[in-house]
Amino acid sequence: MPLEITKANYQTQVVESDVPVVLDLWAAWCGPCRMVGPIVDEIADEYAGRLKVGKVDVDAEPELAARFGVSSIPTILLLERGQVVASAIGARPKPQLVAALEIEQRVAEAA
Repeated sequence: MPLEITKANYQTQVVESDVPVVLDLWAAWCGPCRMVGPIVDEIADEYAGRLKVGKVDVDAEPELAARFGVSSIPTILLLERGQVVASAIGARPKPQLVAALEIEQRVAEAA
């Protein structure tokens, strides 16, 4: 299950994470965000222990959205030690999202 990422827990949950982190930047009013949400949940379950998955509500956490220059949602980022290494914008099927974020390669490298 994805974690709720806030300004308060960003440092410990993302920057100091021992595994790569997927961040789903979304908003409750965003239709495509609601479409991709279950896919992000599946990724969290499938890669549990090898990948951390978090959700950032851009309405509640505008500073985090600004940090990443988010202008369109959903924006899904893959971070290592707080640095963006891959990104995807917009709703995509799970195989395309996993490929765009290079999840398989990043998880293998982190192992």
